[in-house]
Amino acid sequence: MSMKTSNVKFKDRIHLKMKDESMRAAVANAQERMFKSRAVAAEKLGNWEEWREMGMDIRNHVLENLDYYLLQLSENVEKNGGHVFFAATAEDATNYIETIVKKKNAKKIVKSKSMVTEEIGMNQMIQRNNCEIIETDLGEYILQVDDCDAPSHIVVPALHKNRTQIREVFKEKLGYEGSSDPEAMTRFVREHIRHDFLEAEIGITGCNFAIAESGTVTLVTNEGNARLATSLPKTHIAVMGMERIVPTFEEFDIVASLLCRSAVGLPLTGYVTALTGPRENDNCDGPEEFHLVIVDNGRSKILGSEFRPILRCIRCAACVNTCPAYRHLGGQSYGSIYSGPIGAVLSPLLGGYKDFKDLPNACSLCRACHDVCPVKIPLSDLLLKHRQIMGEEKITAPAERAAITGFNFVNSHPFIWDKTVKMGAIMAGKLIKNGKLPFKVGLLNAWTQTRDLPEPAGQSFRSWFKNRNNK
Repeated sequence: MSMKTSNVKFKDRIHLKMKDESMRAAVANAQERMFKSRAVAAEKLGNWEEWREMGMDIRNHVLENLDYYLLQLSENVEKNGGHVFFAATAEDATNYIETIVKKKNAKKIVKSKSMVTEEIGMNQMIQRNNCEIIETDLGEYILQVDDCDAPSHIVVPALHKNRTQIREVFKEKLGYEGSSDPEAMTRFVREHIRHDFLEAEIGITGCNFAIAESGTVTLVTNEGNARLATSLPKTHIAVMGMERIVPTFEEFDIVASLLCRSAVGLPLTGYVTALTGPRENDNCDGPEEFHLVIVDNGRSKILGSEFRPILRCIRCAACVNTCPAYRHLGGQSYGSIYSGPIGAVLSPLLGGYKDFKDLPNACSLCRACHDVCPVKIPLSDLLLKHRQIMGEEKITAPAERAAITGFNFVNSHPFIWDKTVKMGAIMAGKLIKNGKLPFKVGLLNAWTQTRDLPEPAGQSFRSWFKNRNNK
């Protein structure tokens, strides 16, 4: 799977997902649960706004000095016996990993959850080489078994499925005959894939944060699969976005505290793993060979633009868990592996406006995401910036540009504005009946398909106010 997950038009995806009552119920329940847990965890920590400020400062500092920390990280990884590859593009990254797969003559790879490997389309490359790849994160495994269904959430990829649907997937694809109890299904998957860890030649992971001063890769997870994927195979490949660095363990302590509380509402997740190169001679666990693939894939361009704050993101999905648009649309409506507010900003930057021009408009600008982001990314401001750029570059629909041009003209001429408002109020009073117009009008028609227009007064406010004072 690459970054783009659907070729269906955006509006068609929305209409389809809006009818999926099961998905909407699952998303709403999960949003409420995770949002409440985050609020409780933040309250227990105390001084949450000060922690957010520290998180923002750390991430800004790294971005301002990214060249220095990338050099320090790479030097320390190599000192520890690892290999570092800087990938300018997704193709460069997959080509390098492909070289390793061929060199090892790998037939099976185990992989823990990683958004950046999805972004670069790594799984497709591995499968083209007649090599089996097994997703070992439970959510990702569910999607893989279900004919590579697209993820709907950054942290909980199978959020759109309920336990009954998951049981049916396992029954149809794996012959599962147990109940829909989550513990029973988890136990089944654990037993089903345990041998894969022992048989795999390569283990692949992402990287939550790399620690520059020591050359350490850290993984923050809720399952033990990542530790198995990095301990049992002889070769470990970690793939990370180039911005995912902290200077020292001290800063990691702060951002990990923000990440865990914002993502799952816990002081710490089940497993926080720090890996520093291949295993040493006197150790019995760990890989014999370690590779760190550092991916740019458009991040350098973002770094030098007005969208730099988006690179502060720590992938906690707090913005997704509070977004009212996501609540109704679900993650798959975005057509990108990155959904919700973060996806609406990031997808057009990494994937281009051609595929993701609709996403900046999938937002009411309520600023809820702005307020919960643990590193204070101004998401709503960045979405407005996208809209501005698309307008200036004539990417938005001609009808929308014409409407805005007409509005600007009328708004800049007081006499015309006054007459237009009065005439519009009179026409609305005669035409709008029971919240609907008697004819279909472009974008307004699409808007009224799921909403009623307000009952018009038949006159403008100024006319009403003037007549009231004259009585």
